[in-house]
Amino acid sequence: MTNKIRVGVVDQHPMFRDGVAHTLGAQQDMEVVGYGASAADAIRIACESEPDVIVFDLALPGGMDAIEAIAQQRPMVKILILTVVADEEQVCATLRRGARGYLLKDTSGSELVKTVRVLKEGDSYVSPSLAAKLLMRSSPAVASAPKPVDRLSDLTPREEQILSILGNGRSNKEIGNKLELSEKTIKHHVTNILQKLQVRNRVEAALLASDRLPQHPNLSRSGTFAPRAS
Repeated sequence: MTNKIRVGVVDQHPMFRDGVAHTLGAQQDMEVVGYGASAADAIRIACESEPDVIVFDLALPGGMDAIEAIAQQRPMVKILILTVVADEEQVCATLRRGARGYLLKDTSGSELVKTVRVLKEGDSYVSPSLAAKLLMRSSPAVASAPKPVDRLSDLTPREEQILSILGNGRSNKEIGNKLELSEKTIKHHVTNILQKLQVRNRVEAALLASDRLPQHPNLSRSGTFAPRAS
């Protein structure tokens, strides 16, 4: 198969690193193009091998700095954090620095594979257990981002519907299947949503919308959008 998803894997524990590499390398649409054990290795692999996605543990010394360096030097490389730290503030910090995905190490191999594919498509993804916590609290990412109260009113009913599904960690393809729309159409709507809310990624959009649940009449407290009269 041509045009395989190129992946870099960096972890200081050889057995875990090899397991991740084996899981990803066994997929017909993926190939592992670099291995490493340090934050410096992550930067080197990103710059030299230019993978589509690089997976590494934030617990590596200098891990946060590596995120910034890769995001600045190779912005086309999607950063996926795979760690044991289930801390909401750290998730928000990594997203602000440039990471596109955040998974816990107890995730299944199938979810890891799915997440790599989602990031390759240009989407973001956070472990559902963490995403649920983020959507229930006011996070640093929300506090530092532009307030979207008025901007939420600028969304069309279709954009509101897509944003509510997007908050569940669905990819453009999955949202399209659910709404019976093409992936290209969903991508267009998501781009408009991010521009209207003035946020950088899908996770921040969901967080900002959730943080304004009490103030916005078209949103329910359950984290989904209530119907708006047309």
